[in-house]
Amino acid sequence: MSDSQNKVLILFAHPSQNRSEINVPLFNASKGFNHVTTVDLYAEYPSFRIDIDKEQQRLRDHDVIVFMFPLYWYSTPSLLKEWQDLVLEYGFAYGSEGKALVGKKFLCALTAGGSESSYRKEGFNHFTIRQLLQPLEQMAELTGMEFLAPFALFGAGTATEEQRVVKHLENWRRVLVAIAENKLDYDVASKLSKLNHSLDLVITE
Repeated sequence: MSDSQNKVLILFAHPSQNRSEINVPLFNASKGFNHVTTVDLYAEYPSFRIDIDKEQQRLRDHDVIVFMFPLYWYSTPSLLKEWQDLVLEYGFAYGSEGKALVGKKFLCALTAGGSESSYRKEGFNHFTIRQLLQPLEQMAELTGMEFLAPFALFGAGTATEEQRVVKHLENWRRVLVAIAENKLDYDVASKLSKLNHSLDLVITE
């Protein structure tokens, strides 16, 4: 492991932040770290007119890319998909000349409204959360990034009343510090179904 700090880019996408009980606090908890750049995509691009050159430079400047979002209909909010479509273009992110993202790490920090038990073959949603993220995992594969297991909170609608938010935020800050200090076992993290259920396993002291 390297002694140098990793630079983390968090791309936050939530189109209805006044209704957010988890994502906005999670995004705010990501601020204040020297190694972390936080970007609120809906605040920066309210008209969806994405500055492609600016976003591509942000990607070049960071080692770890995080998509932070609520799971909407088994996918990302629309602006984050627009960001992917425009920014990750041929010749930059993929293709014979598109090597800008090779070697970087990629993970999703997301919330889901359903219970964790509903995200399995026998459950209401029929697939695990990692299976539902396979388009993003393949995006990482195509662009040469290493896909890490998602940091996921389930039952988002009841997390506040069940007093699960504070611990979730603490765990996320722990992940950010571990990433910066190269104390995350990426080989293990890439194989898990969910990252935050196994922090003692993936964070090395």
